[in-house]
Amino acid sequence: MAHTHPRALLPGEASAADPTRAVTLGVMGGGQLGRMFVHAAQALGFRTAVLDPDATSPAGLVSHVHVPTAYLAADGLARLADAADAITTEFENVPAEALRRLAERRPVAPSGNAVAVCQDRAAEKAHFTASGVPCAPYALIETAAQLDGVPDALLPGILKTARLGYDGKGQVRVADRAALVAAWAELGRVPCVLEQRLALAAELSVIVARGADGTVVHFPPQGNLHRDGILAVTTVPAPDVSPAQAAEATACAGRIAASLGYVGVLCVEFFVLADGALVANEMAPRPHNSGHYSIDACDTSQFELQVRTVAGLPLVAPRLHSPCVMLNLLGDLWFDEAGRERTPDWAGVLALPGTHLHLYGKTEARRGRKMGHLTVTAASAEAARATALRAAERLGIAAF
Repeated sequence: MAHTHPRALLPGEASAADPTRAVTLGVMGGGQLGRMFVHAAQALGFRTAVLDPDATSPAGLVSHVHVPTAYLAADGLARLADAADAITTEFENVPAEALRRLAERRPVAPSGNAVAVCQDRAAEKAHFTASGVPCAPYALIETAAQLDGVPDALLPGILKTARLGYDGKGQVRVADRAALVAAWAELGRVPCVLEQRLALAAELSVIVARGADGTVVHFPPQGNLHRDGILAVTTVPAPDVSPAQAAEATACAGRIAASLGYVGVLCVEFFVLADGALVANEMAPRPHNSGHYSIDACDTSQFELQVRTVAGLPLVAPRLHSPCVMLNLLGDLWFDEAGRERTPDWAGVLALPGTHLHLYGKTEARRGRKMGHLTVTAASAEAARATALRAAERLGIAAF
């Protein structure tokens, strides 16, 4: 049976499980999302523990405890449960079974069952529909017969692996049936979802936090620009999104969380269609890249809300105090046009007003790898955008 909090876990108090140490919050995964969760937990006075197989993981390097084992290793899970009073996850591809096992000993938020839905595109889309939230027309392809039976109306489309896809990986655009057959073979004939390609006007995301008592708070919708399947720019407030669209997206995200019985931070990505309608694209059972701006532009960040949900602390509605633009900093910036390694012009960027640089402590820069982000805050959306464009130019990021 899953454990729940008898009461809130308070920063600095002695652990009920081990009175010789202070309350400790654990996280499965040691990437940059885990690192920012650890920073938020430590700022509130909690100890932290991280399970990640990488001995130099960004979160593991800054945590009180690092358990360097595989995610399903029985000894590692036992060590994390011994070290932590409550546990969360920092990325959706942590095995749901690992979270279920941890929940036999400690409160876990979000639950393994909720994460399992987010790990499977078919289950995810079925959940959207069950929550009364529209998504793109799609078909599940697990067999050759299902491939043959795909309706013509779904082409042209995008073929996506049902599991383990992120940042544009495991996705192939297909124009016709021949391309679809070739793409399924290219993806290894694993279970896939074919989505109809829609005419998009914009992309946005909504981040909500839901407590065990059903309280839901949310950030304002974020306007997102993707390049090569990877988030490049987030703008808040989202430009060209009407108050009605913002309200609808926020309500949809709240319904999705409630119908999952979700506890934690959840991001739902939406497409805005050419006619103004909204369709849900996918969801992430954790803080999201598009919400990193909240550290500098809001009075409560998405990571503090993650800490509050896992510790059972009260949730407060976050307030955007500054319009902002966030730029993702990929490993490409560490190489010049000839492919030689270089250090980006951080001094030039930090000379600009309202710039907030976050580097994730990764030991090696690689093209397409998320190395950090830059948030630009200003008194107006126009000023934030203007400064962000100047920063992008100094870093060699294409204008937007």
